Amino acid sequence: MEKRSGEEVKGVTVSNKQVILREYVSEFPREDDMEVRREEMKLEVPPGSNAVLVKNLYLSCDPYMRLLMSPALPNSLFSSYTPRSPITGFGVAKIVDSGSPEFKVGDLVWGTTAWEEYSLIADPRGLFKIDHTDVPLSYYTGILGMPGMTAYFGFYEVCSPKKGEHVFVSAASGAVGQLVGQFAKLMGCHVVGSAGSKEKVDLLKTKFGFDDAFNYKEEHDLNAALKRYFPEGIDIYFENVGGKMLDAVLLNMRVRGRIAACGMISQYNRNPPEGVTNLMHIVYGRVRIEGFAVFDYFDQYSKFLDFVLPHIREGKIVYIEDVAEGLEKGPSALVGLFSGRNVGKQVVAVARE
Repeated sequence: MEKRSGEEVKGVTVSNKQVILREYVSEFPREDDMEVRREEMKLEVPPGSNAVLVKNLYLSCDPYMRLLMSPALPNSLFSSYTPRSPITGFGVAKIVDSGSPEFKVGDLVWGTTAWEEYSLIADPRGLFKIDHTDVPLSYYTGILGMPGMTAYFGFYEVCSPKKGEHVFVSAASGAVGQLVGQFAKLMGCHVVGSAGSKEKVDLLKTKFGFDDAFNYKEEHDLNAALKRYFPEGIDIYFENVGGKMLDAVLLNMRVRGRIAACGMISQYNRNPPEGVTNLMHIVYGRVRIEGFAVFDYFDQYSKFLDFVLPHIREGKIVYIEDVAEGLEKGPSALVGLFSGRNVGKQVVAVARE
C-alpha cells in the first residue's frame, strides 16, 4: 500500500522509495550513477531489538559522500557505500517505532541515516535527539548539525583565533564556510572568502558579513589574488578546497599561521590527486597545518548548541539553504555540489512535517 504523510502505522507494509548507488565511481559522479527505486518495508523494529525505525524528513548533501562512492578508501574514517544499496548520510528524521530505551515514538532526531523514505537504524547510539524546535528542522542538517559543528570546532578549537587576525575561507558560501566566516567576524577578525560565482561573492559580503570576497574562477594567478586581499599575509586559513588554492595560500601565510584542514573538494574527483609544491613555506613560516574530523567532537554537542542557538535566535548568525524537494531530486542535488550549483547548504526535503 502507498503511505500518505502523517499516516505511519506500526506493522503496516509500505513501498519505500530509496536512492541507491549503481556502481562505484572513478571520476566526477553523475546522476545516473544513482537510481531511485522502491522496496517493500514493514514499519516495525524486529522484536527484542534495540533498533529504531525512522521516517526521514531532510537529508544532507555533503562533499565527503563522493569519497564513499569509491571502492577503496585510504583510511578507516569512513566505509565505502555498497553498490545496489541505498547511500547514507546525515539527516533529520522522526521515530516511527523504537526498541531503544533512549528514543520513543514521535521523537525527532538527527544523525546518519539512509537515503530513503523510511530507515531501520540498527544501532541508534549515533543519533542526537532534537529538543529545540523553534528553529527550522532542516537546520539540523546544517548549522545545528554536522556542518555547524565542523565550522565551530574547526575554527575555535583547531585554529585558536585571536581578535584582529586575518582569516581566509575557501568554498566560503558552502555549508561550513558561511559559518566559519561569521564566527570569525564575531571574534573581531578580518575575513575574506573565495567562491565560484558573482552571486556567491555578493552573498558573502552582503549576507554573511565577510569583509571581502573574490571569485576564484576569475583569478588567473591565485597567489597574486591572495596578496591583493591579504597584503600583510594570512593568519588563519580554513581549508575546504586543496590543490592549487592550498599551494597559493602557503605562499601567503604569516609566521606561526594556522591552517585547519577540513576538506579538499577539488581533489575528490581526481585520480591521482594534484601535488602541493610549496610545502617548504610551512618550515619558513613555522605554519601549523592540522587535519580534524568532526566525529571527535560529537561528545561536546551540548557546548556547541549553547553557543550557536542564542546567536541564531538573536539574528547574529544567518544561514542559507538550497532545498531540493523530493527524494527523487537527491541524485541531482548531490552531484551539483561538485560543479558549485548549490547556493548555501544543499538539503533534500523528503517529507515536511
